[in-house]
Amino acid sequence: MLLFVHIARTVEDYYCIDISIARKFFDTAVGFLSIYESLSFEETDSTLKAYISVKDYSKDLEGYLDELAQKMAFTWSKSVLKGQNWNTEWETNFQPILVDDFCSIRADFHPPNQIAQHEIIINPKMAFGTGHHETTFMVIQLMSAYNFNKAKVLDFGSGTGILAILGAMLGATDIDAVEIESPAFENSLENATINQVSNINFIHGILDNVMGNNYDIILANINRHVILNSLATLNNILKSNGTLIVSGILEQDESLILEQTQKHHFQLVLKKQKGNWLALRFKKVEHINIL
Repeated sequence: MLLFVHIARTVEDYYCIDISIARKFFDTAVGFLSIYESLSFEETDSTLKAYISVKDYSKDLEGYLDELAQKMAFTWSKSVLKGQNWNTEWETNFQPILVDDFCSIRADFHPPNQIAQHEIIINPKMAFGTGHHETTFMVIQLMSAYNFNKAKVLDFGSGTGILAILGAMLGATDIDAVEIESPAFENSLENATINQVSNINFIHGILDNVMGNNYDIILANINRHVILNSLATLNNILKSNGTLIVSGILEQDESLILEQTQKHHFQLVLKKQKGNWLALRFKKVEHINIL
C-alpha cells in the first residue's frame, strides 16, 4: 500500500531507507519521521520504505533514525535508487477511488464514474493527495458534510490540489492553495486545468504568503508537526466561527492535538477515524467549552 510519495517529474537519484519494523508500528514510525517533510513512504509486506532525493538528504536524518531505532527497536539500511521515470511505475498501480457516493477520484485513463456526485481527475504524478491514503479520504468525507457555497477557502499543503479542486466544485468562490514543493505545485496547476477549475489561486510557498487573509474554511491535510507549528497563524487568518479541518494525525497524537488546538481557540466539532489516522473538524471560537 502506498502511503504518500511526493512527485518527481525530473529524473533524479533517491535514497531508499528500508526500516525493518513490525507492521503494527508502521503508522507510528511515519508519524515520527514526518518532521522531515521531504521524506515519502511506502508499505511493503516486510518493511516500511522511506524515500528522499539525494539533494535533500542530510546526516541529521541518519542521527534521528538511529535515535528512533533505539526507542522503537527497529533496524534500518540505506540504498541508492538511480534516477528513472517514477511516474510510469505510479501510473501502473493507480486505481480509481470512490469516497462513499460523494466523490470519485480517477486518472484520465480510467472510465468515468456514473455514481458519484462529484468526479475529480487527478493524473498520477506521485503526489500526496490522490484519495488513496486514509487522511485524504476522511477530509473529503468531512467536506461532504459542510457548506462551501461562496466560501473563502485555504488549502494548506495542497499536494495534487485535490481538496482545493473539490472545494471549487462545492461552490467556494475564492480559493488559495499553498504548496511548498515545486513539482507538486506544478502538478496542481495541471490538475485544475484538467478539471476545468479556474478560481483557485495556487501559491508556491508557505503560510506567510497568505498572511492578512480572512478565510471561512481552512483545510490542512499535512502532518502533526506542521499543524502544531502553524496553529497560531491558522487562527490569525481564519474568521471568527470559521472552520478548520485537519488530518495527517495519528490516533496516538489526538490528546496533544486537542490540547494545543484548545489553546488557540479551536473547538472540536467532528472527528473521523480510519485505521490509525484521524481527521478533525474544528470551529474557531472566542471561548472553549470543555465537555
